[in-house]
Amino acid sequence: MRRRTTSAVAGVFALALLTGCGAADMTKQASPYANAKGARTVNLAVQSWVGSLANVAVAQHLLENELGYRVDIVQVDEVPAWDALSQGRVDAILEDWGHPEQERLYVEEKKTIARGGDLGVTGHIGWFIPTYFAEQHPDLKSWKDLNKYADRFRTAESGGKGQLMDGSPAYLTHDKALVKNLELDFKVVFAGSEAALLTQIKQFAKEKKPFLTYWNTPHWLFQKVPMTEVMLPPYEEGCDADPAEVACAYPTAPLQKYLNADFARDGGEAADFLKKFEWSTEDQNEVALMIADQKLTPQEAAEKWVDGHEPTWKKWLS
Repeated sequence: MRRRTTSAVAGVFALALLTGCGAADMTKQASPYANAKGARTVNLAVQSWVGSLANVAVAQHLLENELGYRVDIVQVDEVPAWDALSQGRVDAILEDWGHPEQERLYVEEKKTIARGGDLGVTGHIGWFIPTYFAEQHPDLKSWKDLNKYADRFRTAESGGKGQLMDGSPAYLTHDKALVKNLELDFKVVFAGSEAALLTQIKQFAKEKKPFLTYWNTPHWLFQKVPMTEVMLPPYEEGCDADPAEVACAYPTAPLQKYLNADFARDGGEAADFLKKFEWSTEDQNEVALMIADQKLTPQEAAEKWVDGHEPTWKKWLS
């Protein structure tokens, strides 16, 4: 039964990666094992970017093969994932990029969600250009320099403006407000998903064309397509409080885990394991690269990583 479950989940993983269907809200799907008498089941939320995929794949592998749990995967966007976690439809979010409104509501006020600790990876969102273009134009260092190069970033989709490439509107993005408030001659164009944006970036890079893109670190893509950040106005606490008035950079912060409060208290070995699950940027990128670039299934990538990093994951089980 566990082997068949893993295969089904692999199909969900593959669909998420190839189609970028992060916009689909699957929070109303209950676990197929929810009513199985005596079943030890963990429900993990996964988002449509490959880093989240890597976290969940490794956690699933160890929960199933070392602790004997069945793992059900629910693909859900960032904000709906908090609702699902609060309601107990999922037990854990393993990578959150910062949602202070949801944290205030569910962790501090309702107390239906508990903090699960650091993932071990520090996340940063920014605007990037290919390093080959940055080297050709060393004066292009910040948002102040973008307008004079806007015509170089024009595409059919952006019309007479430069194109700022984004992934999905469901991601944590203030780019439309930034373009407006910084008075930039650019248009935000959404690819629809990380997978679609990846395809665009790699195609531009293959043809050595200029592009400006919303992107995040850490990410395995930097190993394949070197990119240089275009600096935005410095981030200050509270500068992003009003989404319509944002005119500052995205914050840099340790990525966090969150657990359903009941699960955090009563989830036994699984909850203890997920609280201890903490790995490095290099670890996550290693698994993500195997999935997205080497085309291993998430389960194959997780198994390969687990086989080579026993000292790291053994600590999560103690």
